[in-house]
Amino acid sequence: MAEKRIGLQTVKLLNPPSIIGAYTIVGPKEGEGPLKDYFDVVLEDDMWGQESFEKSEVKIQEEAIKGAILKANLSPNDIQYIFSGDLLNQISTSSYTARQLNIAYFGLYGACSTMIESLSLGSMVIDGGFADKVVCATSSHFSSAERQFRFPLEYGSQRPFSSQWTVTGAGATVISSSGNGPYITYITTGKIMDFGIKDTNNMGGAMAPAAIDTISQHFKDTGYTPDDYDLIITGDLGLVGKKIVLELMKKSGYDLSKNYSDCGIKIFDGVEQDTHAGGSGCGCVAVVLNGYIYKEMLKKNLNRVLVVATGALHSPITVLQGESIPGIAHAITVDNLID
Repeated sequence: MAEKRIGLQTVKLLNPPSIIGAYTIVGPKEGEGPLKDYFDVVLEDDMWGQESFEKSEVKIQEEAIKGAILKANLSPNDIQYIFSGDLLNQISTSSYTARQLNIAYFGLYGACSTMIESLSLGSMVIDGGFADKVVCATSSHFSSAERQFRFPLEYGSQRPFSSQWTVTGAGATVISSSGNGPYITYITTGKIMDFGIKDTNNMGGAMAPAAIDTISQHFKDTGYTPDDYDLIITGDLGLVGKKIVLELMKKSGYDLSKNYSDCGIKIFDGVEQDTHAGGSGCGCVAVVLNGYIYKEMLKKNLNRVLVVATGALHSPITVLQGESIPGIAHAITVDNLID
C-alpha cells in the first residue's frame, strides 16, 4: 500500500530527510552576480587548470561533492549513494566524477531538472530506510553546454533576447535520516509537457508549461496554497518563462506574484551582465538552492520553500531532425519545521 502517496503526483515523506551539508562552486561570471556572497568557491577562470571545459566541469562537480561531505562532518565512506547527473553526452561529467569517489552511484538525466530529481530519489531512498546518508549533485558549464547544444564559442553566433546563459557551477547536497533541518517534506514528480516549441534559444517558453503543471498539481495534492510558502522558485525559466508562469497560474486561480522567483533571474544581473533572459543549466538551480536558499533557511529568513526545477529534454540530434522540445519539472518542499 502506497501510504506515503497523496493525490496524483505527490509523496509526503513520513521520515523527512534533513539537509546536513551543502556546497557550491561557480565560475567567474556567476561570482560577479547578485548572489556572489552565498557561494562557497568562486573560480578565477572557468578552466580551473584543466585541459578542456569538460574536464573542468568534472573537477567542479567532484570538488563540490567533496565539499558538501566535509561540510556535513563526514567522509566519503559515510555516504551510501551518489545521485547525480549533468548535461553532457551520457552524463559523462557525473560518471567520471563518481569514478573518483568510490561511492555507489545512480546516474540521472533530467536536463536542468536534475538537482531536484536527484533530491527526490535520494529522499525516497532515505525515507524508505534504504540508506542513512546520500549525496545529490549536478553541474553545468557554459562553454561545454554551448558547443554541445548550440554552437562552438569560436563561431560567434548572435544570441536572441530569449536565450539564456548556461551557469558554470556545481551544487551538492548531503541529506540524512537524522539532523536538525531544513527537511525535505514533499516531492511532486512532474510529467512531460510539450507544446511544440522547437527553438533552442527559447528554453523558458519550452519549459514553462511543465512548471505550471507541476506547481498546480502540487497545490491540488497537498492542499497548500501560494501563501503557505515564503518562496516559490523555478529552476531556470528566465524572464520569458517567468512571465508565462505568472500569467497562466493566475488564470488557474493561483496568484504567485508575491513570492515567486526564478533561479535564472536571481543568479545574474541581466542588465549589467548581459545575460539576456537569465541563467540556465543544471548548475543554475543547484547553486541557488545550495547557496542562497539553504543559507537563508539556516538563518530562518526562509522557512518553507517550494523548489521547482525545470528541464528541456531535447538533444542536438532531435532538434536537427525537427522534433519539438519536451519539458519536465520536479518539485520538492524544503521546510524548517516538520509535523
